[in-house]
Amino acid sequence: MLRKILLTATLLLFPLVTRADDWPQFLGPQGAARSSDKVATSWSESENMAWRVELPGSGSSSPIITGDRVIVTCYVNGDGNAKRQVLCFDKNSGEQLWSVDFPIDYREDGYQGYITEHGYASNTPVTDGENVYVFLGKGGVHCIGLDGQRSWSVDVGKESSNRRWGSAASLLLFENSVIVNAAEESKAIIALDKATGKELWRQEAGMLELTYGTPRIVSLADGESELVISVPEEMWSMNPVTGKLKWYAQTPMTGNVTPSVIVAGETIYSFGGYRASGCIAVKAGGKEDVSDSQVLWTNQSSSYVATPLLHDGRFYWIDDRGIAYCTSAEDGAVIYRKRVGNLQSGRPVYASPVLIGDHIYVVTRRSGTLVFDPGDAFEPIAQNKIADDESDFNASPAVSNGKLYLRSDKALYCIGAKS
Repeated sequence: MLRKILLTATLLLFPLVTRADDWPQFLGPQGAARSSDKVATSWSESENMAWRVELPGSGSSSPIITGDRVIVTCYVNGDGNAKRQVLCFDKNSGEQLWSVDFPIDYREDGYQGYITEHGYASNTPVTDGENVYVFLGKGGVHCIGLDGQRSWSVDVGKESSNRRWGSAASLLLFENSVIVNAAEESKAIIALDKATGKELWRQEAGMLELTYGTPRIVSLADGESELVISVPEEMWSMNPVTGKLKWYAQTPMTGNVTPSVIVAGETIYSFGGYRASGCIAVKAGGKEDVSDSQVLWTNQSSSYVATPLLHDGRFYWIDDRGIAYCTSAEDGAVIYRKRVGNLQSGRPVYASPVLIGDHIYVVTRRSGTLVFDPGDAFEPIAQNKIADDESDFNASPAVSNGKLYLRSDKALYCIGAKS
């Protein structure tokens, strides 16, 4: 029965045109941040480097993969003509197949404050295997075919924030719709028709301000689905077909909420708040205010930026202060908390952890990629730095066919044995 439920959920989220080796969205299939592939645990500019291509501009968005294509977004500001670019490369050779330009011909937030930490290309695209859907903040949402031809474009808001934190949420697909967390652009969650870009529904609320996570889908045993997202001080469940609120729960996360919610069966976990103010586990399937009836536990252990990895009843992550955490999914209790050595100062980690084979991979911003095993203690087995790239590595990795794909502000890398 469980296998049937999981299969149904997969079919709802992604049509059959996606493949087992695709990495179609932020943190991979279903946003689970895991791959059964086995990839290299050590690499450098001269070891296990299948290929490398220079990128035309910076970006914190993660690569996505569909078929033999790997797709990334960049912010380019050459000769005073600012634009965002969507680029497509052959995943086996690194050959550029196409690029699409999106000029910034409107007033963008100034390059100051926290925008300088992650830039103007932080939203990871999503694909259904037929088209690529791209969110460019105030630059709107766009549908691009796998041949690089634009199908439609939609403006989802151009509000300006005095906080200068920028846009970061990634897109989500559900059945025939594209779900957009446009909290920064219009304080709204919006569903667009995949085929046309037509707005299907919009849920506006002032509480959406400071909501930066990517929504997720919960598939219930009765066949119903819930769209869940964590906002400051609350978790929401909405009907993904209509946008109507189904239930809400009070949470300990105050201030900006950056990590995406984590779904395991019918349990939703959320971390975040300022500064890493707490975490919560909530049982899906309730109605109206479920703060007393459906909340399983709350705890003060938390992540501020990265979305923790759930594996075998435990959460793993390295926070933006360079501290490695392992906590229990049963109650949020800390199993270990250890400062990571050999990291540059400042905010050393923005990327989320990914389980690949038997190992956890965490990309640091300027100190390479840490590889370690799940368990009772944090004991890295490798720290892989590409010595000639001193730019920021803010993006979480992608995985396909036994190879790891990393992007920095400077380049896109394919890690693995050369074909």
